[in-house]
Amino acid sequence: MAFKVVITMYNRPPSELTLNVIREAGIEVEYTPARTENEVITAAKDADVLMVGTVPHTTRKVMEALPRLKMVGRQGVGLDSVDLDAATDLGICATNTPGINTSEVADHAMAMLLSITRKITEQDAALKGGAWSDRPKEVEVLRGQLRRIAGNTVGIFGLGSIGKGFANRVRGFGPEKIIAYDPYLPQTAADLVGVQMVDFDTLLAESDYLTVHSPATVETNHIFNIDAFRKMKSTAVFINCARGPIVDEGGLQEALQTGEIIAAGIDVTEIEPLDAESPLLKLDNLLISPHVAGTSDISGIAGATRWGENAVNILTGKALHGLGNPEVVKRIAVMRAQGPSRWDGIPDPVTEAWS
Repeated sequence: MAFKVVITMYNRPPSELTLNVIREAGIEVEYTPARTENEVITAAKDADVLMVGTVPHTTRKVMEALPRLKMVGRQGVGLDSVDLDAATDLGICATNTPGINTSEVADHAMAMLLSITRKITEQDAALKGGAWSDRPKEVEVLRGQLRRIAGNTVGIFGLGSIGKGFANRVRGFGPEKIIAYDPYLPQTAADLVGVQMVDFDTLLAESDYLTVHSPATVETNHIFNIDAFRKMKSTAVFINCARGPIVDEGGLQEALQTGEIIAAGIDVTEIEPLDAESPLLKLDNLLISPHVAGTSDISGIAGATRWGENAVNILTGKALHGLGNPEVVKRIAVMRAQGPSRWDGIPDPVTEAWS
C-alpha cells in the first residue's frame, strides 16, 4: 500500500535529514508551505501523515477534512498548536519529539538571566559606541546596575525536564534558595534537584529571578498577566523561554513600563514572528530572541531525524518518539473493530509506540 506524507510548515523548508528518512523508507513525501487552514487542507487532502510547525494551528476543521490522516507530526517538543481532543476523537495520533533540546532551552534561559543581570548587551553597545573612552559616565551608570545571583531567590514555573535542567545550572551561581511551582510534581521529586515546591502566589512574591518552563495549556494561558506581575518584587527579573501564550504581552509591557518588575527576557511571543511594529520592541528593559532557545547543531540533527522517523514509524507499526494523546489508542482499537477505517493497512504498533 502506498503512503503519502505532506509537510506544510511555512516559515522554513524541512531539513534534508527529515526528507531523507522518509524517502529511504520508500514513502512519498511532499513539501507544500501553507499559511492558513484551507491551504493546509488543500495541500494534505490525500495525506496519511501531516507534518506541521507551530502555525497555522492544526484544528478539528483541518483534521476532519483529511479522511486518510493517521498522524499529525509536530516539529519540536510542543503540541499546543494541535487540537488533541479532536485528534483523539478522530483516531489520529499527535506526535512530537520530546527531549531533543532540554539542554539548549535551559542554557538559553540561563544566558538570558546572566545577560540581564550583568548588562552584557548594553555594555557591548556602549563600548562599541565609544562610551568607555569618550563618555565614561555611561559606563559608570551601567556598572551601578550590575547584579549577582548568589544570595537571591530563584523561582521556576514548571519543573519538568527543562525546569530541572535550569535548576541544576543556576545552583552553581549560589542562590539562597530555588523555589518552584508545578501542581503536577510532588516535593519528593523536587528534592532530587534541590528545589522547594511552593504555591503560585509564593513563587511570585519571593522570586528575585523567575523563569518559565511549562507547556501552554488552558490552565497556563495568560497566567502571567498584570495582576501576577504586580505581585512580584519591583526588582524582579522575568524570563520566558517556554511558550508565548503563557504570558499576557500587554500585561508584561505594562509591568515593564510602570516598574512592577525591573526587566525581562523572552524567547517566545503569542504570535510569531513578532510584528516589526510591536511595542515590545521599544522596551529597553526587555531582551528578546526569536524563538531559538531550543536550537543548536545537535538538537537540530536530532529533531529533524526523529521528526521524519515518527512519520515512518506510524505507518510501519514501530515505536514513536512522542505521542501527545495516548488515549487515542483505545479509539483506534474501536475503529479497527467497527470495520473499514483510516487505519486499514497499517500494522498494529508495538507497545513502545504508545509509551
